[in-house]
Amino acid sequence: MQVAVLGGGLQGCCTALALAERGIAVVLIDRNAGLLSRTAVANEGKIHLGYMYAADTSFATARMMLKGALTFAPFMSRHLGIAPNRLSLSRPATYVVHRDSQHDADWIGAYLGRTHQLIEDAARGRPAAYFGIDLRQAPHRHSQAELGAGFDPGQALAAFDTVEVAIDPEALAAMLLTRLAADPRIEIRLETEVVGGRIEEDGVVVRSRSGGGTGEERFDHAVNALWDGRIALDAAMGQRPRRPWLHRLKYGVSFRIPQDQQPPPSATFVSGPFGEVVSYRGGRTYLTWYPACLREITDVERPPHWDIHPADPLKSEIAERTLAALGAIVPALGAIGLSELLDLKVKGGPIVAWGATDITDPASELHRRFEIGVTSVGRYHSVDPGKLTMAPFFADVCADRIAPRA
Repeated sequence: MQVAVLGGGLQGCCTALALAERGIAVVLIDRNAGLLSRTAVANEGKIHLGYMYAADTSFATARMMLKGALTFAPFMSRHLGIAPNRLSLSRPATYVVHRDSQHDADWIGAYLGRTHQLIEDAARGRPAAYFGIDLRQAPHRHSQAELGAGFDPGQALAAFDTVEVAIDPEALAAMLLTRLAADPRIEIRLETEVVGGRIEEDGVVVRSRSGGGTGEERFDHAVNALWDGRIALDAAMGQRPRRPWLHRLKYGVSFRIPQDQQPPPSATFVSGPFGEVVSYRGGRTYLTWYPACLREITDVERPPHWDIHPADPLKSEIAERTLAALGAIVPALGAIGLSELLDLKVKGGPIVAWGATDITDPASELHRRFEIGVTSVGRYHSVDPGKLTMAPFFADVCADRIAPRA
């Protein structure tokens, strides 16, 4: 059996590893010059426990994120051959209720408490699944003194400490690239763009373009693990979705702070078009602020091949506005000047999600992420991970459909 995995982002790479583990020959195809080179390394890498989705009062998103969160570290440990504590993680996230939040502090507190109960239930019997972190620790609401010590109380109405962490996406990508290159069952084809194909009774024909020419190749199965190209390829395969979607281009700012400066806390500002601070234990910091970092939004099937590294003056504008906005809320950031930051990068990528309106709309579908997963039509499988957290979980789901484990 030979399976084509289309897309070399995190979902595609995890799916290739899951299939190879089952003894399947994989052809991993990507249009870029390298795997894991775009959105996979241009985000904060948060491994969601469900705390962010207070607008989904059904808790379906929280339950879905938990499946991914409790799978992520075991999957990486199994395939990379390392203990979870060797993965580069962030400091635990504090959820901060912004003064302009779509939900008040009591609403957020109640939601976090209920989500914590779900986490405890899901983690029972799996005490080390989430990077070896004890998930029995409930969110802690800051006293007024604690709130004032870490945040500007004029903009932060409340804050709740959690055990949720992010994984450094660049460090993870480096380990995955080494592992993929060493697997004899995985053939990697770069600078090859999948442009269409067709589903047949006993396989899938993939049409791709490379080196100025276009050709077709038949596979026993094909997995659409593209990110911003997934919806367009599904449509080309005759599987156009019957619901609205949005592609959004959002950037983030990463840097290292001087050694004599106190690192900022990891903080996620809720609920609405705000942003977050991710403080990795290795010394790197990641910031994103929605008003400054969201640059494009479209509902077309195939969005432009957006530049993930913007040039000046846009790069400087994003960095300055983001640091100014978050520095006004987080004193540890406000004390640092832009010129003091080391290894400053502005990078981004598309976010793909179901919905017709932006997150500025409290009723937007973008505020939930449970209508995701693997859709199979014959031997063609399309994977919508929704969030980075879910990639390993859906990789195993997809691989089990193709080659069930004994």
